[in-house]
Amino acid sequence: MRHPQRSRMGSRPAVPSTRRGLTLVELLFVLAVISLLIALCMPATRSARGPARLSQCRNNLKQIGLALHNYHDAYGSFPPAYTVDAEGRPLHSWRTLILPYLDAGPLYQQIDLSKPWDDPANLKAGQERYYALDCPAANVPPGRTVYLAMVTSSSLLRTGQSCRMRDVSSDVAKTLMVVEVDADHAVPWMSPQDADEALLLSLGPQSKLSHPGRILLLNVDGSIESLDVDSPAEDRRSRISVARKE
Repeated sequence: MRHPQRSRMGSRPAVPSTRRGLTLVELLFVLAVISLLIALCMPATRSARGPARLSQCRNNLKQIGLALHNYHDAYGSFPPAYTVDAEGRPLHSWRTLILPYLDAGPLYQQIDLSKPWDDPANLKAGQERYYALDCPAANVPPGRTVYLAMVTSSSLLRTGQSCRMRDVSSDVAKTLMVVEVDADHAVPWMSPQDADEALLLSLGPQSKLSHPGRILLLNVDGSIESLDVDSPAEDRRSRISVARKE
């Protein structure tokens, strides 16, 4: 049985639409609410970003530590703080020497090791921002790094000589190899510039550190330590030498 069809003449008359657009006042109110919600979400986003960057920075340092030890396995010693030419002039940083062990072989191949790091032949490579040498929280220009080795006459990395693991008699979990310095002391990553005792002791609450209140250290055993900026000078000084502490 077919349903009867409603004739056009008998159809229900259309109901006039009563919808209207937002008034200017209502529109401004909606925009204000949206802006407020965005503002409330921003602190949470920033607070989550900090731990993520800290985690990435710690991972970078772990990779650097592993690369240093792999270099030691390949050559029987850790790299010198920097290489020199026949006249003893600095050429390249230890950071350059460990590139093959940071999965950066192509970048390493671009570098002319017989010429200084700042020679025009090495300019392009020096401007590269390689992730493992780049703290994501550091406010520094491309090509600069806050990862500096501790370089003294008794530290693991030294000028003019290479240190072997068997030369280390100190506690390897409390002897540092690399320290994350503040933005003011960042250096070109290819540059033969690093940290000394004075720089380590100078880092404090006033320093422009990548992670406020923390100084990240890479120890000889490859562990990462977060040192408080208010830590005493004697504690920091005790971490420099690879000789056994008496």
